[in-house]
Parts: sequence; structure tokens; C-alpha cells
Amino acid sequence: MAKASKGVNYNAPGRAHREGVTLVELAERFPTEEAAREWFEAVIWPNGERCCTRCGSLDTVEAKHKTMPYRCRDCRRYFSAKMGTALEGSKVTYKQWVYAIYLSLTNLKGVSSLKIRRDLGVSQPTAWFIMHRLREACGYTPEEFDGPVEVDETHIGGLKPNMPLRKRRKVAGRGPAGKTVVIGAKDRATNRVSAKVIERKDAPTLQGFVESHRKRGAKVYTDEWASYKGLENHEVVKHSVREYVNGQAHTNGMESFWGMLKRGYHGVFHYMSPRHLHRYVNEYAGKHNIRDMDTLDQMQDTVARLVGKRLLWRDLTAKEAA
Repeated sequence: MAKASKGVNYNAPGRAHREGVTLVELAERFPTEEAAREWFEAVIWPNGERCCTRCGSLDTVEAKHKTMPYRCRDCRRYFSAKMGTALEGSKVTYKQWVYAIYLSLTNLKGVSSLKIRRDLGVSQPTAWFIMHRLREACGYTPEEFDGPVEVDETHIGGLKPNMPLRKRRKVAGRGPAGKTVVIGAKDRATNRVSAKVIERKDAPTLQGFVESHRKRGAKVYTDEWASYKGLENHEVVKHSVREYVNGQAHTNGMESFWGMLKRGYHGVFHYMSPRHLHRYVNEYAGKHNIRDMDTLDQMQDTVARLVGKRLLWRDLTAKEAA
């Protein structure tokens, strides 16, 4: 039985008071591929016991293998810290993954695959794949909030901006036509956000979302959209008559979150495919929920969430069924 490398102590006293990590500090902390690998292993195996990522055995040894540095004596197979995570099968180095995670977290409005390509020295498709793997790690997990809870929807995407206005109206009409609906909930007590893409704005969908994101009896605030009618312990703010605050009733917290998402849409990505929009939404919600953590703690949290997630290139690029 062998223990994993201890690596560097990233929880040393004094770090909790740091506001963040600069690129210079990041380069000093991860000067080599070995340092980056040891950090990943320390996160994947936090108790210091290296275990086989295939069968879970602790009876492992170091091995001379090009990509798999360890071998399990029980299942007799080679493995690495990437196995069983969203990084499995990736030829991108640990050091490049460290920088990709750092850039993703420190660019609050998002970072494009073109910038990742330039900064990491990889191809654009590889950079695009890297970012979607990190978004996949965020995932969507409904949280039951104590409340009060703000719930709101927004519309993302739509018609091509260069299409003549007359043609746009002929093709899809006005308003949110051609856009994808995203709904979100924000807990005022903790400021945590949970958001997801939905297909329609009918009562079963919206009220089902509300009930899955609040504890029984928790206060909920929404706009006056008819599909919310019938909710218990529910107050409304009437946006249609330019009412944005009515006592404690408002959805300004969720709208602030939508503002960040849309600034990323218009200012960084310029387009988010409806097929992949849920991953972008997960990314923004995930970053929002850990924004008060130290940068290295955010990075560590991200790596931990990569465990058990897998996104294959063929699935990411598969065409939608007709």
C-alpha cells in the first residue's frame, strides 16, 4: 500500500485573509508539471491515501507508464488522478488545467475559448472542450432554500442580429420568439443561486421549480407572470406597471445574476448554443456560489467537483436528433 504525494500545503495559516492569487503567484505555486500533478492528487485523494480510481483499492504502487503513473495490485490496471473525473482521457497537461481553471474562475464574465487557446497554447477545439468540461463539473443540483426566495426567468439568445427586422418578424414574431428560457432562484439568506434551462413557462414547470427550490412554507417572491398564481406564501412585484419593489417583494437579486450572465453572453461569447446553454448557466451559478472563497479554495472546489463527471467529445459535438 502506498501513499500519495503530499504536495504543497495550500491551507497554510494566513491564506484565509488573501483576496486572491495573481498570475505571478500562480506561476510560483505551480512552476512545474509535477507540482500541478501533486496538487491535483492532493485534492482527488485528500486523506493522503492514494486509491485506484477504477476499483477503489488502496494497494497501489508507482509505475513507469507514459500517462498512467500508478498501478493497482488488485485489479492490475494502471490509473492516474484524472481517471473517474471530467479530465479522463485528456491529453492536456495538469499545469494547463490549473491555468484553465484559474482563468475560468477569475474572469467573472466568462472567458472565451479563443483566449484559452492563446493563453494555454492549445488548439481552439481543445480549448472549447476544456471549458465545457469545467462547466460540466458545475452541474445542476436543486437546492432547498430556507428563504425568502426570489424566483425569476429570463430569455437568452434569439434571432440572428444581422437578419433584417422585417424578416425576423415574418420568421418568428416579436418578443422572446426564438429565445431559450432560463429560470433561477436566489436565497436571500445565503445569496446562493440555482438556475436551469426550461422548455416552457407554464404553471407545472414554474411552480414545480419553485417547490423544488424552497423548503416547505418558505416565502417566495416573483413577478406577476400568471403561471405563478396559486403558490402558497407568495408575493408579487408588478413589472408590467414599472413596479420593481413592493415592500420586501422584488426579484432584484436574480436580475443582477441575469445581468452578469447576459454581459458574458454579449461581451465575451456573443453566442451560446441552446444545446450547450445549460452548461453556461451552470458555470455562472457555480462561480456565483463560491465567489466569497479564496481563489485557491475556489480552484480546489472546482477540481473536487470534476470527480464523477464525464463529458465525451462525441457527445459534446453530436448533432441533435431530427
